[in-house]
Amino acid sequence: MKNCLSIAGSDCSGGAGIQADIKTFAALGCFGMSVIVAVVAENTSRVISIQDVIPAMIKDQIDAVFEDIEVDAVKVGMLSGTNTMKAVADKLREYNPPNIVIDPVMIAKGGCALMAPAAWDTLKEEIIPLSFLLTPNIPEAEKITGIDINTIPDMQRAAQTIHEMGAENVLIKGGHLQGNAVDILFDGKEFASFSSERIDTKNTHGTGCTLSSAITANLANGMDLHKAVEEAKKYITMAIKYSLNIGKGHGPLNHFYEFYQMKGISK
Repeated sequence: MKNCLSIAGSDCSGGAGIQADIKTFAALGCFGMSVIVAVVAENTSRVISIQDVIPAMIKDQIDAVFEDIEVDAVKVGMLSGTNTMKAVADKLREYNPPNIVIDPVMIAKGGCALMAPAAWDTLKEEIIPLSFLLTPNIPEAEKITGIDINTIPDMQRAAQTIHEMGAENVLIKGGHLQGNAVDILFDGKEFASFSSERIDTKNTHGTGCTLSSAITANLANGMDLHKAVEEAKKYITMAIKYSLNIGKGHGPLNHFYEFYQMKGISK
């Protein structure tokens, strides 16, 4: 079994962040580990408050994992501030793990900012160059690049710009556009597109976290990048299709839909 590490915030409602990542790793056959960089008091409707973990504790958690366990892939999610980013960047440079997938989480599903504007430059300077794959959605890609994204060519141009910032590969998620959900992958030379049906549901809490952690698990399991994204896209589509009507807002995905079906458990 391969080992995957998530470095991200904790979602007490269980739908996003560390909790979504661990569920995804397990669903795709990997052993999941976590470094919690922030505790987020949130639910399916809103974010109430955020408490960052001090940089020394972040570094200690990363040391605790790497000094004892082989890490086959790393997913990095919410990094709310400059000090958090620098702590994570220092340790990732020190241990230099393979398959670093970075999801630049800036805004929660309900619209609350999860990254301080003052940290945007640090994201570009310290975090993006560490990524084997960066997975922004369209609003995040717009903030990173300053490009208005309304079409597939706009997504391609933004992906090229982010690659020039140091990301080895870039996947821009197209869920915010109309029609089918089309994601664009750029490897520095060629573009690839991944399309899936748009599921008519409000229950999409944790979609970005889940997709990036699914890609991470697939890379750890030996898939090449194109296959890892393709299979993750299939997984996230089904997890949305069988999403759970939990809470009063945007409900969570069903990370174990295949297990539920096998056991005859109704969602």
